[in-house]
Amino acid sequence: MWFVILGVALAGMKLAEFGPVATWSWFIVLAPFALAVAWWGFADSVGLTQRRAMKKMDDRVAERRNKALEALGIDTKRERKLRQTRDAARRAAADNPAPPPPPPIKIDPERPAGAPPKQGPRT
Repeated sequence: MWFVILGVALAGMKLAEFGPVATWSWFIVLAPFALAVAWWGFADSVGLTQRRAMKKMDDRVAERRNKALEALGIDTKRERKLRQTRDAARRAAADNPAPPPPPPIKIDPERPAGAPPKQGPRT
């Protein structure tokens, strides 16, 4: 876009015979238009234009979703803050794992349920 603006400005200055551009060759004055075409070809070939269009569409979708949630009375900012807090807690938990669980309790198969445990001999 900047090449097109520069080309229009230079062409206008050349036609109006304004400043030093009046003495320049038409090839130099029209060169920004050729550079613009080359840039657009390059941007399309590497997918830059498509990525920008997709980003713009994603931003529109997110904005429309936020407006719809706010219209329903759902506080998107509060939800976002809660989500960030939960994510931070998960990261902290991942950095500091919980201690291992206690060993399992041994159950005496001979003792009926609810009966007191057997007492060993006292010494």
